[in-house]
Amino acid sequence: MRFNAYLILFFLPFLSYSQVKENKLDIQPTVHWRTFWMSTSYSSEFKDDYALGSSLSVGIKGTFSGRWKFQAAYRGFANIWSSDIWEVDPISGQSNRYETGLFNYLEPGQDLFGTLELLNVSYQTEKWHLAIGRMGINTAWVNPADGRLAPTLMEGASASFTPNSKWKFSGWYINRFLVRGTNRYLPIGESIGIYGSGRGLNGSPSQYVGNTQSDFVSVFQVDFHTKGHKLSLSQTLAQNISSTFWAEWNYNLTNSSKELNWILGAQAGFQHGIGEGGNPDPILRYKDPLDQNWAFSAQGGLKIKKWKLISAFTKTGGNGRWLSPREWGKDAWFTFIPRERNEGFESLTATTLLAEFYPSANWTVYGHLGFHWLPEVQNAAENKYALPSYRQINLGVKYRPSSKPKMDFHLLMMNKEALNADGLTAGQRYNKVGLLHVNLIANFRIQ
Repeated sequence: MRFNAYLILFFLPFLSYSQVKENKLDIQPTVHWRTFWMSTSYSSEFKDDYALGSSLSVGIKGTFSGRWKFQAAYRGFANIWSSDIWEVDPISGQSNRYETGLFNYLEPGQDLFGTLELLNVSYQTEKWHLAIGRMGINTAWVNPADGRLAPTLMEGASASFTPNSKWKFSGWYINRFLVRGTNRYLPIGESIGIYGSGRGLNGSPSQYVGNTQSDFVSVFQVDFHTKGHKLSLSQTLAQNISSTFWAEWNYNLTNSSKELNWILGAQAGFQHGIGEGGNPDPILRYKDPLDQNWAFSAQGGLKIKKWKLISAFTKTGGNGRWLSPREWGKDAWFTFIPRERNEGFESLTATTLLAEFYPSANWTVYGHLGFHWLPEVQNAAENKYALPSYRQINLGVKYRPSSKPKMDFHLLMMNKEALNADGLTAGQRYNKVGLLHVNLIANFRIQ
């Protein structure tokens, strides 16, 4: 009710302006249709799974008096065809990790569901932008992670101030999340653990799901741009859980012929626990308040004619686990490769190579190769998800037809293998390594 009252307060000025005849109201429809085929196959005894899902978002966006904007959209989901993805694998005793993410984690097995995903009002001038309601967000550690049928969204407020072309100051206050793979906005504490909670520090299953106490998430960010340089500084605060400081620098240098573009980047981060870590009981808490973690990541590469090549390196360390809820988005470091995350570890060493080829304006062909060295799977305090060190290969193709610019297609094939599979149990292999994962995605947008 409080949130609805805030919306009404923001709408009142908008309604009063509607009495002025010279103010123009412009309303346009928005449509986003996405169909997603996903399959996961194993060479071993584990069960293979597949799913074909589809979602349709229909809404409106409008502009009033040049400065006021509003947006609303409802999205429906459907399981068109799938294997028994909600059934536990009989060998490992674990649940499917990938295909179930297309549908509703909160009500497993539901074939049809929907949600009011967007409902917001914003006001914009040349320097200011203010918004309140249900909307998107894309920051280092809170972002859409749009790898399923719909992205993760936030409910709350945002503000940005752009005094000139070089500087931008931004802030977000979040009181609920619509986590991808769910059908309703959840309070901050309830949103943590939907995707699986891993192990506690003592090796037993984590018990923070449903027991995490946090009232809000706030993000403050400063961006600076000049002569090919881009610097971003941010702090992500999860009340009663953690504080994450993040710095990222990117530099692009183009030669005089504009055929060669050098790409450089560096990241540094520090995270520490705050408050009660989500719960005063150590057995029920999400993060140890005494945790202090650091991270460093760098990348370098070039783009020449129709090719782009980038290599990256990440190193993390400190005391305790670097934690960022998987429900809130993907990892920020340069070595992130789609379909796997590297949070939940006390230490990480990763190196990756990205190659992209653009045969024409409509096609992109790419490949990812990554090696990720993690703490021993037996060390629960340092390795939350019992994930072994692994090698990952992604191969993908993206296509946007010239005749149908509102459509695009994406094929992604991923393979992960343990760097040392000796002695791994079934639970340390299923969902994690020794698999071939395939995605085929089609999008249609009017917005």
